Amino acid sequence: MSTNNITIVRYGTRLGAKSEVYLNWPIYGRPDEPIEMDYFFWIIRNGDRTIVVDTGFSPEGGANRNRTFLVTPAEAFSALGITAESAPEVLVTHAHYDHIGNLDLFPSSRVTIAAAEWEFWTSGMQNRAQFHHSVEDAELTELRRVHAQGRLRTFDDEIEIAPGVRMLRVGGHTPGQSIVLVDTADGRVALASDAVHYYEEYEDDVPFAFVADLPEMYAGFDLLHEMERDGTVQHMVSGHDPDTLRRFGAIADGPLPGLTARIG
Repeated sequence: MSTNNITIVRYGTRLGAKSEVYLNWPIYGRPDEPIEMDYFFWIIRNGDRTIVVDTGFSPEGGANRNRTFLVTPAEAFSALGITAESAPEVLVTHAHYDHIGNLDLFPSSRVTIAAAEWEFWTSGMQNRAQFHHSVEDAELTELRRVHAQGRLRTFDDEIEIAPGVRMLRVGGHTPGQSIVLVDTADGRVALASDAVHYYEEYEDDVPFAFVADLPEMYAGFDLLHEMERDGTVQHMVSGHDPDTLRRFGAIADGPLPGLTARIG
């Protein structure tokens, strides 16, 4: 069986401030500064299968928040040869607008999400302002449609998706926030998604502003640090850091020049 490789796809961006993106930023005694936020999804492939990790924000979700597309996810999937007809497995790390915005592009795919995430966003709590800010009602409706069609698979703490691909719930940012561990020829990769938005967040222990359970968010940092220390993980991929493509080597040519990097 061929080994897994990962394509990191940068599809959007915005400019904000550290006081917006980090929880209680003034307590650290650091100046407020501008900070960019990039938006990614991830593709896991080998010779036998394609797995899509998150689906990005939709045109509506992006417009509602003044986000900038570098390429729409639909265009990016097409450029990478990923079609609805191929029905790739879709992993949802959490149900915020910038991670489930295009589930409807894959109407036949099985979708995997942590049970805690599914239960939270269908509990009524999604209507409270602090949580509703991060979702689109139409996209949660699409997630419910996936469930009604029998295509939604949930798990409690951990699930093996395929050989060398595991999904783990860490919580924190959302109740079911998950990471994906992928074995590649270059070592094991942790696709941290929004368990780690920024490398600074993770390295300096400064949690993100939007959080469902702060102790769980800290515990997620601790778990990833432990995995790096004991050699369980060789590469950690952030969910939103603009430095990500530089760290892993942006590909200058190919179908999406300058917008992808590859591991494995």
